[in-house]
Amino acid sequence: MDTRTERDSMGELEVPASALYGAQTQRAINNFPVSHTPMPAAFVHAVARIKLAAARANLQLGLLDEARSTAIQKAAQAVIDGGHDDQFPIDVFQTGSGTSTNMNVNEVLATLASQEGVEVTPNDHVNMGQSSNDVIPTAIHVSAAIAVNESLRPALEHLRDCIDRRASELKDVVKTGRTHLMDAMPLRMDQELGAWSSQLGQAIERFDSAMERLCRLAQGGTAVGTGINAPEGFAEQMAKELSDQTGLEFAPNDSFFASLSSQDAAVELSGQLKGLACVIMKIANDLRWMNSGPLAGLGEIELEALQPGSSIMPGKVNPVIPESAAQASAQVIGLDAAITVAGQSGNFQLNVMLPLVATNLLTSITLMSNTSRLLADRAIATFKVRENNLQEPLARNPILVTALNSVIGYNAAAAVAKKAYQAGRPIIDVAEEETDLDRQTLERLLDPKVLTQGGVPE
Repeated sequence: MDTRTERDSMGELEVPASALYGAQTQRAINNFPVSHTPMPAAFVHAVARIKLAAARANLQLGLLDEARSTAIQKAAQAVIDGGHDDQFPIDVFQTGSGTSTNMNVNEVLATLASQEGVEVTPNDHVNMGQSSNDVIPTAIHVSAAIAVNESLRPALEHLRDCIDRRASELKDVVKTGRTHLMDAMPLRMDQELGAWSSQLGQAIERFDSAMERLCRLAQGGTAVGTGINAPEGFAEQMAKELSDQTGLEFAPNDSFFASLSSQDAAVELSGQLKGLACVIMKIANDLRWMNSGPLAGLGEIELEALQPGSSIMPGKVNPVIPESAAQASAQVIGLDAAITVAGQSGNFQLNVMLPLVATNLLTSITLMSNTSRLLADRAIATFKVRENNLQEPLARNPILVTALNSVIGYNAAAAVAKKAYQAGRPIIDVAEEETDLDRQTLERLLDPKVLTQGGVPE
């Protein structure tokens, strides 16, 4: 491989001749051959957004000349647009401050900007008024806020709309309810799906709340939180520039010391992602149970057949989308555990697990966004109801006798249920034999659809 010689404060180093980065990036490449997984592109793009905002802010504050500012802005926009993603190869498991990634972006932008015919250096110009210690925490917040706003929230709304639409279509379908996986009182399918919709609606509310803290930025705190080397007004101008870029409402945090030494907002968001994963897991498992069989299971619904389910059993079809959703949910729950550990790794004035927080947070958002759309489009929107499999067990469900509690008493009702279950007979037939209630009254009291409306039967 052709190389060229680059120099930094530690001396000379060979880097690939075609690379846009310099010596500091190459040192990090050499030092961290850990996972061979680079930082997420969305995170790198967020760092580039910060550099673009800084170039504009420093120009407006009279600290950077127009030619250099314009060149840096153009270079940063090219990175934001994804044109140079292959130039950011540093491993996730690097220095805990993320300094290596900050310098990687600084070096790439300096090279691109210098190609415009002006001399631009990574530290003095691209990194002006900044430190890795405020850039990286800011990039975590910015990248996650963008991902929630542009990807996750729309995906959750799409899933909820799909569920609501199917619930409306199935409002007249009555089925056996289940508690402890055992037969319970009946409910309508719109009630069952409505619970999923409510869970998702409350998850969206929690994300909206978490976004308030996520939009408070560390930028302007520089090395330890005192704001050294950041000119007056820089933090406010940076927040304004980033708001203009993204359409989000960013503002400086009320304590830069807190922003640099903790990752509380990221931990909070991760916790909400874990909560969402529990919702998605519940929906996925409900779908799997309802689809089970089709002959020896519940067989209440039939999910869309997407691919052969077995390499040895011909004709077998499996609930692959709910299975994928359950695995993605498990992964998010695990990633949250790592973020929790990382969140308490703020020693004195700096958290030193920032790259891990950034990567896990963005991964979780991606997993939940994509999974939500898959569940909506390839499972919930397309499943068919097998009404015969719903009505037969519903008619024989001895738990319907619960509706007679207020009429004949709990013990008498239990005796009717036990006899009906043992004989495998409809509860209404046994109740007619064992009580003084006539058939017409029993039909009214034991009507499954009426029972889904709640209240005390009259």
